[in-house]
Amino acid sequence: MSLSVELAVRERLLATAHAMSAAGLNTGTAGNVSVRIDGGMLITPSGMPPAACTPEDMVIVTADGSASGRVAPSSEWRFHHDLYTRRPEVGAILHAHAPFATSLACQRIEIPPFHYMIARFGGNTVRCARYATFGTQELSDNILAAMDGRSACLMANHGMLVSGRDLDNALDLAIEFETLCEQYWRTRQIGEPVLLSDAEMAEVVERFRWYGKPRAG
Repeated sequence: MSLSVELAVRERLLATAHAMSAAGLNTGTAGNVSVRIDGGMLITPSGMPPAACTPEDMVIVTADGSASGRVAPSSEWRFHHDLYTRRPEVGAILHAHAPFATSLACQRIEIPPFHYMIARFGGNTVRCARYATFGTQELSDNILAAMDGRSACLMANHGMLVSGRDLDNALDLAIEFETLCEQYWRTRQIGEPVLLSDAEMAEVVERFRWYGKPRAG
């Protein structure tokens, strides 16, 4: 990757971190975002709010888990690294402490098929990964299990995680997911929602296989 291309990717990664804050997904130093590059990933740094960062503060973490840069990578680099290793189709990963997603995560709730848009994230439910201390291999393993066949999960007593094909897609999905979490939270204030059946969700999941993709030919 040329220096000019690398700088452009660094700038885009930092812009995504700013956009996360602007969208209300994060405040302060919470959360992190990464993008796949040749030989590894670029990830936001540890303990630095986006407003204090420059593109040069984005940290390279290679496929073997070693980091290079003038600051340390996010303490959550491990689950980004492991998810890229396990899922070659993933191009960007976003983790946030968004208000409604985090509220549900603190209840350790799996989001059921109360709305067909659950299928946007790969299945009939959005799972909640089991709790483990941040930055640990145990947390990464729990997230990999919750993300099996999915593009989003909650993280118990922690927040949300979303994967996408690129940074724009990951950000869009994170905003959609937080909206869905808010809708579920509000629905539960009224009572238990009426859930879609397995057959109804299977049809929606199939439709989402081509949703938003260019037509062949």
